[in-house]
Amino acid sequence: MMDNSYVNHCIECSVTNCKFHNSSKNYCSLETIKVGTHEANPTMCQCTDCQSFQAKSC
Repeated sequence: MMDNSYVNHCIECSVTNCKFHNSSKNYCSLETIKVGTHEANPTMCQCTDCQSFQAKSC
């Protein structure tokens, strides 16, 4: 299991089901993230995705 106690104050995060989420601070525990899109021509913020997301294991 990953140690997500580190807090990257440059990456706020509210996705609690991501394994990199620091739930006590609402920040990401990764040094960097990859942001991408699932659209051919993104025009709204809903078209972007955190491609570093990994679901928490049970």
